[in-house]
Amino acid sequence: MSTRRGIVFRHAVALLFLLLGGAGLTLLAANGSSGFALVLPIDGVIGPASADYIHKGLAQATARGAQLVVIEMDTPGGLDTSMRTIIKDILASPVPVATFVAPEGARAASAGTYILYASHIAAMAPATNLGAATPVAIGLGGPQPGSTPPREEETETSATPDERTTDKAPASPATSRPAPARGPADAMTAKSMSDATAYIRSLAQLRGRDVDFAERAVREAASLSAEEALAKGVIDIIAIDTVDLLHKLDGREVAVLDGKRTLATAGLAIERQEPDWRNRILAVLANPQVALILMMIGIYGLFFEFTSPGVGVPGIAGAISLLVALYAFQLLPVNWAGVLLLAVGAGLMLAEAFLPSFGALGIGGIIAFVVGGLFLMDAEVPGFGIPLALIVGLALASAAILLAIGNLAARSLRRAVVSGREEMLGARGTVIAPAPDGTWWIAVHGENWRARANRPLVPGALVRVERMEGLVLHVSPTDTTHLPGSTP
Repeated sequence: MSTRRGIVFRHAVALLFLLLGGAGLTLLAANGSSGFALVLPIDGVIGPASADYIHKGLAQATARGAQLVVIEMDTPGGLDTSMRTIIKDILASPVPVATFVAPEGARAASAGTYILYASHIAAMAPATNLGAATPVAIGLGGPQPGSTPPREEETETSATPDERTTDKAPASPATSRPAPARGPADAMTAKSMSDATAYIRSLAQLRGRDVDFAERAVREAASLSAEEALAKGVIDIIAIDTVDLLHKLDGREVAVLDGKRTLATAGLAIERQEPDWRNRILAVLANPQVALILMMIGIYGLFFEFTSPGVGVPGIAGAISLLVALYAFQLLPVNWAGVLLLAVGAGLMLAEAFLPSFGALGIGGIIAFVVGGLFLMDAEVPGFGIPLALIVGLALASAAILLAIGNLAARSLRRAVVSGREEMLGARGTVIAPAPDGTWWIAVHGENWRARANRPLVPGALVRVERMEGLVLHVSPTDTTHLPGSTP
């Protein structure tokens, strides 16, 4: 009997270990601790939504023990603040990060070039390109790359190795003359250019990549194809797709925060994480065109609610739209003078509908609105410009709406009064009978009113209302055939 109990006990223990082992394997698989590569695609401009998306993706990769993070990128550039936030997260990531410019035909322009230089591994697909990293200040503009001759020290920095070894011709007196003093705009451009050059140079030195092209990409907006970038040491690998990238990265040694690590990526499971609904909404709100339209909806919604109180829906929709627009402007490095001009322009156009300015307020409002839209963002920043057609279209649509409102208001003033005290003046009535207090009962618009007259009345006579005193009408006869003493 005891032997049978022992067998049952051993079977129960074995079954318990099997269940615990299966649960452990399931938990490991759920947590991703068995090793995987997390792919974070970026398709479009670099903005606040992109920075938030990459930050959360790298944090999740660290928590789940991912072997590699692949940022699959196709971008024309974006905002400097968002780019630097992404680079800080990459530099602080304990998980190796490979930025992969893919698919074929993609690009890593402007801010994408900085991110590529900052990554542990830089890779590109065939028929892709990178470069054109010249900074453009929001709301300031500035000269285009190559529009002003570089200074001597800048020429030495951006020259190729072959150019540095060539003998220079003696400088002529004209060329040795000191350059004229630069204005404030040129000084601001020079400061941003020097800052961007030093930043990408430090990234290139950190990762051991080509410094010469990094500086030329900033100062001269230079670009390279994938093959040229590989030949110059700008990138590490050319791969067809993510699977090919992982195969070529297998056995490569990279330096991360805790030291050097040898990648084992051959056959590694690939998990692709798309932006969630919050990032998608944030990306839509970070579009200055959407923010501008929301602002106009908010202004006109509140205007309609204030002029026609009690409806509710326009006021609620307008308040929500205006708050969301202000939040979107807070995400973007907008010129707040442009936002103020937009608001002033909309206010002037609204005032035109109620004040007799003979078009002065309306024209001034359209001008202020268009100028504010031009000042709001810099059209040269990739993906963050506001088309002039949209600005002019919104201004003209606003003017048309206000013109229609003013026309309706003018027509309502010219229309005859159909109700109220004013409508009774001049109304026709019929005498019914005398009242005990010396007044008469008359019928006007189907209602019986007490009335007084400056001459005697008879029942059936037609009268016209001259004025009102309280609820008593003062009338005068219009039909003399029924009056006393009249000739039939």
